[in-house]
Order: sequence, then C-alpha cells, then structure tokens
Amino acid sequence: MAKRDKVNWKYIEELKKSEEFKTHWIPYGLPEIVDPFTSKYGDIEVYPKWDVSEKVVISQTINGAFYSKRANPNIPVSPDEIIKSARECALLNPSTVHVHVRDKQGYNVLDPELFHRCIDPVREEFSLPVYDGCMVPFQEGEWDRMVTVLTDRLLEVTPVNTTACYCGDTLFAKPPHVMIEKTRLCQELGVKPQVAVYSDGDVDNAHRYLIKTGLLEKPYFWIILATLPGGSPMHNPRQMVHTLMHLCELIYDIDRDSVIVVCAAGRASSYLAVLAMLLGLHVRVGMEDTIWELPHKDALIKSNAECFRKYKLIAQLLGREVADGNEYRELIGLPVRDEAGRSARA
Repeated sequence: MAKRDKVNWKYIEELKKSEEFKTHWIPYGLPEIVDPFTSKYGDIEVYPKWDVSEKVVISQTINGAFYSKRANPNIPVSPDEIIKSARECALLNPSTVHVHVRDKQGYNVLDPELFHRCIDPVREEFSLPVYDGCMVPFQEGEWDRMVTVLTDRLLEVTPVNTTACYCGDTLFAKPPHVMIEKTRLCQELGVKPQVAVYSDGDVDNAHRYLIKTGLLEKPYFWIILATLPGGSPMHNPRQMVHTLMHLCELIYDIDRDSVIVVCAAGRASSYLAVLAMLLGLHVRVGMEDTIWELPHKDALIKSNAECFRKYKLIAQLLGREVADGNEYRELIGLPVRDEAGRSARA
C-alpha cells in the first residue's frame, strides 16, 4: 500500500471553489515578455558575454617520461617514431609540440643529441609551433645535459615542478634550491618556466619559493597535472570539478592574470580537457599524461594527430580557435618568430 501523503487536499478543494487556478503573472516589461538585452527599469546589460578567450592553447604532446609501450603500445619511443608523430601533429598547426626522448631501453633521458635528432628536422619544416619538453634531471650528470639542451635553444618552454610526491611508486621531489636555480637559468636563457603543480601544496611551494622571492617573471604560467597518481585525485566527475576549481582559485588568489594550462591526464583525460576549455583555460593533450581516450572506457589513444584533431574540433564547437605558435608566444611573454623561425628580437 502506498504511503499516505500529508497534503491538505480538503483545503485544495475549497480553494477550487473560491478562485480560478492560474499562475500569478504581471508582465511589466511589455511589449517584451523577457528582454534578453536590457530592462524597462534601467539601461543595463541583462546577459553580459562571458570573459572567455576565443583563443585556446592546445599543447600536443608526443610522449612523456613515465608511460611505456607496455601501458600503451602506440606511444612513440624511438627517434623515428617521435619524428613521425611530431611531424603529423605539426602539420595540423598546434600551438606547441611537446617532446621527450628515450634511450634504447625506453627510459626518459636528457640527451642533447637525441633532442637535436628529434626536434631539428621537424622545426626546420614547421617553424611556427612552440617546441617544448620536460627538462627534469633525475640522474647523475643530467643537470649539465639539461643546461646544454636549454642553451642550444631546442626548447622555448619547460616546466619547473614545485612538488614533492609519490608519482605512482616513484618518489618525485624537487628541492627548493633546485627549482629556484632552474627558474633563474631558464629565464636567463630566454626559456619560459612553466610552473607544474600536482596538488594544492605545490601551488603554495611555487608561491613561497618563486613568486614571493620576486624571482619568477610575469606572466605567471602554470600547468595543472592533478590526475597523475600522487597528485590531487580525480577518480570521479565530482572530484574532477571540485579539484580543478580549487586549484584554479588558489592560483588566481596569487595572480588573477595567470595563464593556466590543464593536462588531459589520468582517467579524467578528455573530460578534464573539455572542462578546462569550458572554463576558458588552455589544455595539454596527447600521450604524455594519459593512455586513455575516455574516463569510463579502456580504449587507448592510438594517434597523437588524431587526438589533436578531436580537441581542435571540441574547441571549435565551444566557439574557440586554436592559438598558433606566435599567439601562444605572445600570451606567455616570449618573442614571436618569423617564417624562417627566427626570433623577432634576434
């Protein structure tokens, strides 16, 4: 038997006898019922346009430091695979092409010769995109090799990871003196430091060591990688929305003019990138930070170029256009380049 409701039906029936049942409605704004542009009571803007940049930076990664072909057999690892994928992406005019190089065992290395081998032929053919990559010296001797890569102007942007976390089963911690010296070196060499944060503590680390000290030059440029294991978790849509909003607010509390890129990382992957674009932010996509096409399916990313096409289409459906390399450079304070790839300040 259905549970008896507590409505006073007797009173409802009495009202039926005393008045006509209708919605009370007085259209003071006639002849318009609802004017979407102004008001009878004042010259005001009822629906102001959102403050969303029409240009969106889409950083297309080719590979990364962590995932192997065991996780996704489609990840480019050899120099020939990296060059082929980078060229396919550069043909589509992304804002930036993000490259790591691997040794013969498949491990991430900071090898200037390999970087030259992978980047030089692609940049010679496609000079407009920004070429960047993660210069994270993990092994002995890699700091000097990092300096060589940066001095050779192979990269225009590289992250400074203000973190101490367990990335998967690996301790990943950059001491304060290392992040400070790397930031100084990058700015001295004309490479834009991109502050890489994995959790809210990383934002505070960047604020304490790089910004309050006056070292980091504006515009502040951040990249959020919350969904890598060890970062702030995004194991469901609610966590994804809450965590991204929380990290963005922490960054904007430091500086409202900060430029923020959000990685399509972990399981959140494509959903996170779409959320970021809805918020007017910029995105990094491809095979560096995730292996999956979608959060709720096990299908793997097959092609970086196809990945870029998808996000470019999503951006267009949201009324945003992909920023080209020079528009990206202007956004983060780098000198633009001419058709020959020369810096306009050179």
